[in-house]
Amino acid sequence: MFNRLDKWHQTKLGLLVFALLELALAYGFVSLSIDRGNLFWYLLTLIFLVGFLQNLIKLIGKLFNGRRTN
Repeated sequence: MFNRLDKWHQTKLGLLVFALLELALAYGFVSLSIDRGNLFWYLLTLIFLVGFLQNLIKLIGKLFNGRRTN
């Protein structure tokens, strides 16, 4: 099951979905961190923001490189 999810995550659609999901989670956690002032929420915001940026960069690379895999 995880192999199928990982294989789908490497597609353009998978990267886009994961990027948008992580951006939404980062937005939710930044809202919580501003409201509550807890450093734990700031840490989760940072983690999901980095994940969003990684997926976005991979997606842009796939869009510009076309069908090349490496």
